[in-house]
Amino acid sequence: VLLDVRAGAEADGLEGMALKDAGDAAAQAELDRVLTQHRPDDAVLSEEAADDKSRLSASRVWIIDPLDGTREFSEPPRDDWAVHVALWEDGDLVAGAVAQPALGETFSTGRPSVVPPRTSERPRIAVSRSRPPAFVEALAAELDAELVPMGSAGVKVMSVVRDVADAYVHAGGQYQWDNAAPVAVARAAGLHCSRVDGSPLVYNEDDTSLPDLIVCRPELAEQIVDFVRRHGTD
Repeated sequence: VLLDVRAGAEADGLEGMALKDAGDAAAQAELDRVLTQHRPDDAVLSEEAADDKSRLSASRVWIIDPLDGTREFSEPPRDDWAVHVALWEDGDLVAGAVAQPALGETFSTGRPSVVPPRTSERPRIAVSRSRPPAFVEALAAELDAELVPMGSAGVKVMSVVRDVADAYVHAGGQYQWDNAAPVAVARAAGLHCSRVDGSPLVYNEDDTSLPDLIVCRPELAEQIVDFVRRHGTD
């Protein structure tokens, strides 16, 4: 659906905010259609829909971001944008998928990824191409790590799954839909996933904000959490 929106936009000269809005709307409509058809009794928390608080008493909640990385989506031929679909059930994430349509790839807990052996001598930390947190530069200096800019939270997490990066460390603002599906996929692949202070990531909370996280190879987790505990994220 999103590839069709992009292709049509190029033909029609649609760009910028109009293309972002068209992508958000089309992806939301398709996911809503599929969930209504196949899981009509489940609750849904989506970035692109009103928050129905009945989800707080539901036993099954789909947490979705129909288009993560709208900026990158609106800049063809960039491929660092994604679609997030996660299922929360009775207190925790139980399934998730992250699609990168422009790569023709979908990563999911249904067929867990096997993280390949690390290929870099220096750790690589995925960061936002537009808003990299300042503390991550200090972390990179301490770890002698390389910063790798890219779009979309889901793409950054999948970069660790794919051995394009070794860690994704973020603070300064995200929501449950930004990282629920990526975290489900990363956990299934055997990666460390937590808040920056090492505490668990908790989903289907009343407050949809989930402002920080670490996803990394297990051998880097202790060093990263220790750095944050000593220096904070300011």
